[in-house]
Amino acid sequence: MRHLAAAALLLVLSGAADAADRTPRVRAQSFEQLAQPLPLPYDEAGNANAAVARAKAQARSQHKRLLIDLGGNWCLDCRILAGTMELPDLAAWVRRHYVVVTVDIGRFDKNLQIPAHYGIRERLKGVPSLLIVDPRTDRLVNAGNTAALADARSMNPQGLADYLAKYAG
Repeated sequence: MRHLAAAALLLVLSGAADAADRTPRVRAQSFEQLAQPLPLPYDEAGNANAAVARAKAQARSQHKRLLIDLGGNWCLDCRILAGTMELPDLAAWVRRHYVVVTVDIGRFDKNLQIPAHYGIRERLKGVPSLLIVDPRTDRLVNAGNTAALADARSMNPQGLADYLAKYAG
């Protein structure tokens, strides 16, 4: 009987750990708590096709989701997202669930073949636009919801974390 109780407790505790892993808790209450200056995450001279291919292969081999962050260094919401993802409580969680690659889209006139590959052929609805991809099938997981963080500054760090958790798989 004692063994059954111990096994049940272990199951409950492991379920709690799984739930905590699915939804990261961010201590920062506001974006004012982010490190300054905010990051400039987009390589304006980078080869987006090669970077996405490398990240997709890595995500597939590590059994993680691929997170393609489309944006520009000129975009405050993009920089807020990047700064939030660098918060220690969120950064470790992101590394466990995603392989992240950033793609500079210029002023909506560059590297648009990346979203087009995932069926987004019209103008992006805003940036950052996140393409969350299952690397085994190369399918977009968050179709119809890619620009949800385009107004990141109207959210809070936990709201951004909750969005990422929703698609972590």
